[in-house]
Amino acid sequence: MNQQRTTAIVLTRVDYGEADRIVTVLTPDAGKLSLIAKGVRRVKSKLAGGIELFSTSEITYIPGRGSVSTLVSSRLVRHYGRIVQDIDRTMLGYELMKLLHKVTEDEPERDYYELLEQTFFVLDDQNVSVDFIRAWFSAQLLRLAGHTPNLQTDTTGTKLDAAKRYEFDYDATAFTARDDGVFGATEIKYLRLLFSTNQVGAIAHVQGSDRLALFCVPVIQTLRQLHLRI
Repeated sequence: MNQQRTTAIVLTRVDYGEADRIVTVLTPDAGKLSLIAKGVRRVKSKLAGGIELFSTSEITYIPGRGSVSTLVSSRLVRHYGRIVQDIDRTMLGYELMKLLHKVTEDEPERDYYELLEQTFFVLDDQNVSVDFIRAWFSAQLLRLAGHTPNLQTDTTGTKLDAAKRYEFDYDATAFTARDDGVFGATEIKYLRLLFSTNQVGAIAHVQGSDRLALFCVPVIQTLRQLHLRI
């Protein structure tokens, strides 16, 4: 038997038969896998503890001839337990896992696994607002899909001026100068951070982060709907 070992994050779990469960997991090196966990719903199952939601686990599986492989063993590496202590954070966690599941193919890049792992990290931190996490996650999905907006020059190709005000042009995916624009230098700099590859913890603790994230959510959500259809 050709057993494979990897690290995994559970995206979905569906009961199957009397005691089994089909789990979809995201991995850093094997893409997205569908696994059958046989007997996992029995009280004494050795697999159950290693496929918890909001966790990272080490798993061993046997690749199937079809689309479903067989889970052989699982070991919990880290469980982000504080997420489930808050209903808002729990519901956001489910929402973001569902979004990531929708936008990824069977062999997504490792970056998507790392995005979800970082998401659990900040969801587990009660000091990081859900508004920030929602904005940052959506911005990162757009970046990974190649849809980062132009945050350097305006619609005419002129470098953005810190002394000017701007509105966002969705057709051009860039800012256009307007005297009564709602975006200034502070908001644009923050958008750059949300779309950057900087560590999420550092961005979350920028002064005024909660207010700025809430301000930027409409633009990011609209871009997500336009480009990712979610």
